[in-house]
Amino acid sequence: MPKRLLPLVILAVALGLAVLAFLNPPRSERIVETEPNRLAVEVLELEAKPYRVLLQSYGTVRPRTQSELVPQVSGKIVSISPNFRNGGFFEAGELLVQIDERDYRAEESRARASLIEARQALVQEQAQVDQAREDWLRLGNKGEPPALVSREPQFKAAQARVLAAEAALDTAEANLDRTRIVAPYAGRMLEKKVDVGQVVSANTSLADIYAVDTIEVRLPLKNRDLPFINLPESYRFAEVEHSLPAVKLLSDLARSEQWQGRIVRTEGAIDAASQQLYVIAQIDDPYGEQFRDKQPLKIGQYVTAEIEGRELPDALVIPTRTIYQGTYVYTVHEGKLLRRDISIGWQNAEEALVVSGLEAGDLLVITPLGQVASGTLVKIVSADNAQNEALSQSKADAGPTAGTL
Repeated sequence: MPKRLLPLVILAVALGLAVLAFLNPPRSERIVETEPNRLAVEVLELEAKPYRVLLQSYGTVRPRTQSELVPQVSGKIVSISPNFRNGGFFEAGELLVQIDERDYRAEESRARASLIEARQALVQEQAQVDQAREDWLRLGNKGEPPALVSREPQFKAAQARVLAAEAALDTAEANLDRTRIVAPYAGRMLEKKVDVGQVVSANTSLADIYAVDTIEVRLPLKNRDLPFINLPESYRFAEVEHSLPAVKLLSDLARSEQWQGRIVRTEGAIDAASQQLYVIAQIDDPYGEQFRDKQPLKIGQYVTAEIEGRELPDALVIPTRTIYQGTYVYTVHEGKLLRRDISIGWQNAEEALVVSGLEAGDLLVITPLGQVASGTLVKIVSADNAQNEALSQSKADAGPTAGTL
């Protein structure tokens, strides 16, 4: 290569190196500061709104009207109704048990005959009284004759015998009628205790029955629930004018079913054993057409109850599951987790009424957290994303990451 071209070659090589250096500058590694991990939570913005309190209770079904069938006369049972069986339905006035009536029919006939004789004797005595008065006047006597002359004692005795005979006939007729044991109301047989052919005496228990027009459930109320219900209280001269609270009775004896009723009265004393007040729920016509598609209620059946309480105008209600140890919750403020102590006025298994500690507009954390320090950085996500973020954060490295610039 000629010496004169050497400077040109060197210049070209230097120019090429300069271009390469410009296009590929030297790289330097440095630590990139990243945003610290934030706890993903789902929140609920609190709002004050009307809220109807539903009180929880329980009890067993019982009849409002229950009776024990007892005969007033003795004798042998000659027939019973086909409905005179445990669980049988019967109508008011239906003949349930027939006691042998022959002796009582004979007694009624004897009493009727005695009455006829007494009335005949009274007629004869009246005739003798009239004759005695005529004889007194015919003898020229003035005024009323003496009682003994006019046969007044004998006449009154005859009258008394008529009255006694009439009373005996009434008793005989009543005893004859009492051989027919009829249903005092439309009802159902709870327990049958006698059968055909059995000889019973007066006051022998024949059966236990109850009316089917209405059934009741005795429900205890917790003391903390009393301010949240308008009780149907009664006073000596007047009743408090409150609408009867609605109650929903639920049972899963055969299948899950419910019945609608009303709280009709409050008991007059606190139960000594439980120190609770009891109210009475009532269901009208429980075996009628309106409940035809349901399993018939049984006496003694256990049911749970949801009682309609008062409607609160501006209530702050939160899910019970968001409360920790019954005293505090977590909220989010400016990206940080804050622990808030609260006071609860009323709660059930699902919801709690907050009296103090929270305000409308607060962001309540509804994601289960456990023990988390107040001030922890958080980010708000939806319900689905909250679960995904929690899984990913448990796997992520908590430290800073290295990068290149």
